[in-house]
Amino acid sequence: MPRVRATSGASGACGEKPALTITYQAPPALRPGDRVAVIAPASGFEREAFEAGLACIGARYRAEHGGGVFERRRYLAGSDSRRLDELLAALSDPGIRAVFCVRGGYGATRLLTRLGAQAPASPSKPLIGFSDITALHLWLQTHGRVSIHGPVLTQLGRLAAETAQRLFALLESPQPAAALTGTASYVGGVAEGPLIGGNLSVFTRMLGTPFMPSLEGAILLLEDQGERPYRLDRMWTHLALAGVFARVRGIALGSFTACEEPGGGYSSSDVLRELAQESGLACAAGFPVGHGEVNEPLPLGVRVRLDADRATLAFLEPAVRAGAS
Repeated sequence: MPRVRATSGASGACGEKPALTITYQAPPALRPGDRVAVIAPASGFEREAFEAGLACIGARYRAEHGGGVFERRRYLAGSDSRRLDELLAALSDPGIRAVFCVRGGYGATRLLTRLGAQAPASPSKPLIGFSDITALHLWLQTHGRVSIHGPVLTQLGRLAAETAQRLFALLESPQPAAALTGTASYVGGVAEGPLIGGNLSVFTRMLGTPFMPSLEGAILLLEDQGERPYRLDRMWTHLALAGVFARVRGIALGSFTACEEPGGGYSSSDVLRELAQESGLACAAGFPVGHGEVNEPLPLGVRVRLDADRATLAFLEPAVRAGAS
């Protein structure tokens, strides 16, 4: 179970009760040559992109996958049972040191009902992915685990080599990750807290479920793809109505690709900036995270410092801990 501690906000009033935030458990650091699992918990994928990503991680680790990873069932990588069994096998195998997701798409949320209140196996190990994998990240964070919001396997082969190197450093070094820099300050201010979030569309679908971790005192990470500005507004308003912005301390926005309204005369950035200003929370945008040409990996669950005035996101804790499992 996650541990809870009391922390005070950077701008809390005198006499104000400290917010309760969770202390997340970082997994043991990897070493080159370790065994890692490759799983497909969501949609199917193109074989060529799979092979390119497999070659990338296979040059550093012993990557393993079962034949079922190639199964297809409509828009899914096989049945729910197949994908769930594959996920649980990878998490429970003590010899597997990390779990790489092949693709997002859709399907991870379908596994959550079957997971129920089941805690992930110990020792903890990093799960790597983004987009639809946000559902699994949130499930892990409800159990106090750190995980890696980063490229899925089919994306790794087309990203810059520096992104893979950052991912390997996150997995192997018990030192905090290098800071990331955004492109714009929407609302000034500085805030600290555990980094929680991921894909905006998936995140909103998790509200009101038992798979949403505590957001008290968190820094909220959001990114998305293919959502028109009015849809972004609708989802953001959903977050506001659900009280999310009353609980988090700051907002870090990644890339929002293919989110423009043709001929609209306004941009998704215009809409997001206005929505952020309405929240009153420190918010910086344009961090190189998400579905764009750059998708830098970062750890979820670790404490970060968001300096929205400078549009920087500094990591105060490592993604992994030193020592064997």
